[in-house]
Amino acid sequence: MAKRTVVWTETAAGQRREVLRYWTKHNDSSNYAEKLIKVTASQIQIILGHPESFKSTSYAGTRESAMGHFSIYYKLTKDKLIITAFWDNRQDPKALLEIVEQYRK
Repeated sequence: MAKRTVVWTETAAGQRREVLRYWTKHNDSSNYAEKLIKVTASQIQIILGHPESFKSTSYAGTRESAMGHFSIYYKLTKDKLIITAFWDNRQDPKALLEIVEQYRK
C-alpha cells in the first residue's frame, strides 16, 4: 500500500493552534503544549498504521481517534489522511457537529 500523506484542513490546524496557544498562556509555559504536539504526532502515526481501526462516526467516511481530552477526526482517501477536526472533548459537541458536517462530502 502506498504511504498516505497527512493533510490538516484549515479548520483542524486552527483548532490545534488555538488549543496550543490556550494552554501555553494558561500555564505560562509551553511544556504542556509541547507534550500535546508529541502525543498528537504519535497518534497520527498510529492512525496511519491502522486507519480503519478507530471509531466510525455517524458521518460517512469520518473516524475519530481519541487521545485523552482531545480527539482527532479524519477521513481517508487512497493517498491521504485528512484531519478535519482537532477537538477538545470538553467543548460543546454541537459545535463539533457543524465542523464535521463541512467535510461530509
